[in-house]
Amino acid sequence: MRRAVTRTGEKMLTEIIYGTGEKLLELPEGVTVIRKKRVPAIESPERHIAGVLEKPIESAPLLSIARGKRDAVIAVSDNTRPVPNGLLLPPILKTLEEAGVGRIRILIATGLHKPLSSEAIEEILGSDIVSKYEVINHDALSENVSYLGETRRLRFPIYINREYVQADLKILTGLIEPHFMAGYSGGRKSICPGIASVETVKHMHSAKVLESPYAASCVIDENPFHIEALEIAERAGCDFILNVVLNDLKEISGVFGGDLVGAHKEGMAFAHSHSIVSTKRRFKVVITGNGGYPLDRNYYQTVKGLVNCLGILEDEGEILMLSECSDGLGSEYFRAGLGRLREFGNFDAYIDHISDIRNFEIDQWEVEELVKVLRKARIKIYTELPEDDCRLGFAQKVEDSSAYVREVFERIRPEEVAVIPEGPYVVPVESITLEVNQ
Repeated sequence: MRRAVTRTGEKMLTEIIYGTGEKLLELPEGVTVIRKKRVPAIESPERHIAGVLEKPIESAPLLSIARGKRDAVIAVSDNTRPVPNGLLLPPILKTLEEAGVGRIRILIATGLHKPLSSEAIEEILGSDIVSKYEVINHDALSENVSYLGETRRLRFPIYINREYVQADLKILTGLIEPHFMAGYSGGRKSICPGIASVETVKHMHSAKVLESPYAASCVIDENPFHIEALEIAERAGCDFILNVVLNDLKEISGVFGGDLVGAHKEGMAFAHSHSIVSTKRRFKVVITGNGGYPLDRNYYQTVKGLVNCLGILEDEGEILMLSECSDGLGSEYFRAGLGRLREFGNFDAYIDHISDIRNFEIDQWEVEELVKVLRKARIKIYTELPEDDCRLGFAQKVEDSSAYVREVFERIRPEEVAVIPEGPYVVPVESITLEVNQ
């Protein structure tokens, strides 16, 4: 992926990350291009990760923690996140073996996503790890969970994967990046929703949480999602986390290991410093992508990139989303939820309906987030999705992205258009500075 904007006369060529490649768009001068702040990759990431395991944040070294433990469970993200497991897992596994841990299991933190196939597991973990270690898909719909009581503030029931809860040693890995509900991913989010039961997730993803203005990208203070998820993670227990932050080229730019709260807080502050980009105005049109593969693998995930634009989009604005969606719309639950929204034919009526927890349906939260977009914007999408699926998702399919861009500038001045090449990995805000608080 190239980063530089290439200028030719009064035109500039800008690439939008799309699938495993990119789409090149020709834009006139005057367009605002919003990019993630450049952060260099860590040199010798293997050595750096090993050093973090030995000198972690607010924690004893992993080797010391692991000594004397009977068994360990390592929670890892599923295939919707570009986590560099090939760099993170080998030093963790080597340390656990050196400490004499007898049984080591890797738990795929699927949340309510579908379980990964054996091929998908091998893709994210590698054949060497799959052939040597026990790998388990979390199943949020199964009864293989432990009840840990209720959260203090919102009284949400806590049901967490039993394999994890009963493990002698609990480790979380993952990626810290802006998240449109939780503020930032990583840390506590690997447990909830990562390995939580549907009975917990339906409360965490309820309108009671998501209609809060604080349940938004890069917001931690007063964010009900973050507050509840952190308490749930602390109840479930975590002995060590190893999270990374990636730069605009998806290279490791920061490694944060150690205490669940302390290490994650430092990682969020680091991500915050280069994820938010301030603009002086709002725009009539925003052109963006969903960060490329694996995040743009379906329309469900693409909602994140759509929501990400709202802070700099004028009311009744327009978004052109370039998202490959090689896996289609998403789950059948999501498809059904989009159909339900169409049946209601009224955004307020739909939100009122799902605000009653008795009406809960899996994936309703992504439809709810889409409603936030639809209240403000028209959605155009360049994608591999069939036209009928685009229509079901309240989007108009664009067959030729370059032709669409030319048409935009026939009716709108360049100064009224913004481009976000890296999608939800950079968060544009209108002249606002947000603080990360824990």
